[in-house]
Amino acid sequence: MKRALIWLPLGLFGVLFVVIAAGLMRPADTGVHSTLVDKPLPAFELAPMVPGKPGLASSNFGTGKPRLLNVFASWCIPCVAEAPQLMALKARGVPIDAIAIHDKGPAVAAFLRRNGDPYSAIGDDSRSRVQMSLGSSGVPETFLIDGRGRIVRQYIGDIRADQVDQIVRDMAATR
Repeated sequence: MKRALIWLPLGLFGVLFVVIAAGLMRPADTGVHSTLVDKPLPAFELAPMVPGKPGLASSNFGTGKPRLLNVFASWCIPCVAEAPQLMALKARGVPIDAIAIHDKGPAVAAFLRRNGDPYSAIGDDSRSRVQMSLGSSGVPETFLIDGRGRIVRQYIGDIRADQVDQIVRDMAATR
């Protein structure tokens, strides 16, 4: 009996080691997820960001058709990387609106000339107030808004080519 008690601390240490190692092996989800998923889009109204393109308001959503809302900036490197995927989504009939944060109109216009313009409307959120009210923690982030103006899904980070088909399916599922 006393011999078994000698090995007890080693056994407990082994169990603790396995639990900690299992926790370290699991990839961490470092994204900050919006608490507004499955809730209505917060009320907002943003002035136009670039000439010839309307601004954006929460009233633009909830018109019966789902839309994507992309939070981006002209100075954002991952936003450049996601531009081809947004153009592919637009080509497949996905309506996309945008909120430009901490940006200037000429810089956004130059960004759109270089990378393509998938947006129906772009709102100027120079102080990130709307971005924060959405629960967005960075750029780029994209939200799927259903036809009733409710946030259905959040895509954190740049949209990659392997996500385009899934986003089109997500759009179709929210109709």
